[in-house]
Amino acid sequence: MGLAMKVVVAGGSGFIGSALIPRLHADGHDVILLTRNPDAARPRIGVRAKLEKWNGVNGGLWEAHLDGADAVINFAGEPLDVRRWSPRQKERIISSRVNATLAIVNAMKKAKRRPSVLVNASGVGYYGSVESRSVSEEAPKGNDFLSVVTHQWETAARGAESIGVRTVMLRTAVVLGDNGGALKKLLMQFKLFVGGPLGSGRQWFPWVHRDDLLGAILFAMTNPALVGSVNVVAPESVTMKEFCVALGKALHRPSWAPVPAFLLRLLLGEMSDMVLTGQRAVPKVLERYGFTFKYPQLSSALADILQ
Repeated sequence: MGLAMKVVVAGGSGFIGSALIPRLHADGHDVILLTRNPDAARPRIGVRAKLEKWNGVNGGLWEAHLDGADAVINFAGEPLDVRRWSPRQKERIISSRVNATLAIVNAMKKAKRRPSVLVNASGVGYYGSVESRSVSEEAPKGNDFLSVVTHQWETAARGAESIGVRTVMLRTAVVLGDNGGALKKLLMQFKLFVGGPLGSGRQWFPWVHRDDLLGAILFAMTNPALVGSVNVVAPESVTMKEFCVALGKALHRPSWAPVPAFLLRLLLGEMSDMVLTGQRAVPKVLERYGFTFKYPQLSSALADILQ
């Protein structure tokens, strides 16, 4: 299990955090959750975590928790899929991530004993749409909206490096798990026998099981050699069509009803890029450092989630 650590988590009351915090407790760590709404967060994360209110922008009483903390895990940010990407919503998506990260870095600067590590969320959308090659962490930034979001998010996180805090940016793929996330949105279509790929189906669909994301977070938190950008994506690469075929097989349902790209663009606007484009991201850094995926293949991941 290793030594018990004091861990501050921001953005930890949703689909990922509700699983992460019990995992941290199971490993013996002391957890403080920074949340906008402690009353709403409590039922999701259990009774053991300490909750501290913050607004993700300004300093406050919450900053004291970073003084003497061993690690900070930051997943705070406006969800990408709650509404169409109007100019106002796009600004909200960027500012919620950047402002929260800057607030954390500024609090670290004030601390007498700074955390050893900042594990900050990011996404494989950093690379933009890449059709013809694999992309490892050395690949260049793309030029679409998600590339802009993740680049600015990582730039804000790198402010911690300038004050001697080891900083790891987790470029996470689509996270698969039960009771939420992207998979929940697709399950109903397949259960109603109208499941199928979105768009052409030829676009890459980078994915990772939620348990492996949690493992990667803990790996980054406790491995002092790990630094910089890290792709958190399963080793097995699949296209959207291959993913939907595997999902249909796991559910004993057909995958025969594709949703045309033009319809998705009509309904979702620019937000449809999240599912109509993709990249064959590979976990080069994690594999180099010896990280072991619990679910390296899609079939075993879906079998676990849907059992």
